[in-house]
Amino acid sequence: MPIQVTCPGCLSRFAVSDKYAGKKGPCPKCKKEITVPEKSSQVVIHAPDVAGPKDSKGVAVLKPIKRIEFKVGWKTWIAVGISALAVLGVAIAIRVGGDAPPNWLVWLGAIGLAPPIAMFGYTFLRNDELEGYSGREYLARIAICSLVFALTWLIYFGLAKYFGAKSLAEVSGLSMAILMFLMAAIGTGAAFAALELEIGQSMVHYLGYFTTTFLLAWIMGVELAQPLAKAQPKKPSTSAVVPRKIPTPTKKNQPVKPAPKADANKPAATSSPASQPVPKQPVPNKPAPTK
Repeated sequence: MPIQVTCPGCLSRFAVSDKYAGKKGPCPKCKKEITVPEKSSQVVIHAPDVAGPKDSKGVAVLKPIKRIEFKVGWKTWIAVGISALAVLGVAIAIRVGGDAPPNWLVWLGAIGLAPPIAMFGYTFLRNDELEGYSGREYLARIAICSLVFALTWLIYFGLAKYFGAKSLAEVSGLSMAILMFLMAAIGTGAAFAALELEIGQSMVHYLGYFTTTFLLAWIMGVELAQPLAKAQPKKPSTSAVVPRKIPTPTKKNQPVKPAPKADANKPAATSSPASQPVPKQPVPNKPAPTK
């Protein structure tokens, strides 16, 4: 077995036969005299012992599992891009139509988008050092995770109704933030339990689904809360002074006098004061003179 030698003068490395072990000789490059090390001073790296069954020659029968890195090809990116543009186009078409989307369409989108987003997120976020799920177990775990993702929106709608909101347009901004924090906690726990991701990866996994569905609902015109409503209800201002109407006094229970009937033989009276006869004033009687 050849011995690896390093010249201390020019630092060049070369191999010599093991029969020159412990002997001196010139360096083939700088001609400086060097000493070939002994065999005992060399470091030998041995291959690790393979556990498991072996054949008659001592070779392991089982082969170690090789790490397979996930690489996204251009076909995958094209398919994802086309799907995203199609969903975005449907949302914009509904918004341009002017009418609010029906409830069945909103729930269909929340349920239908959960499985592909869960599968795509797990493919990117899973640990490559560990073997991923496959087969029926993989499909079952993705189905459970997707179902919980879709149920988080049902929890949002249900709690909003439970706390007195007749419609989602009446949910305040603070209530929306609290409910969405609860949704994120439930979705993160589902990804952590079903797919065995880390806490940070589980949160990113659910936030990918939540962000996608939230933006699509906003584009379609779904009023998820009061800050996102089209026409927000205006509260009456307490500082404005409203003028109070004072009712005019009316006389109740007062008999109404009938209007006098006009005589057909008499001429109609005019409203002009000149045409009306002036009444004669009585002349006072003068006392008789006394003698």
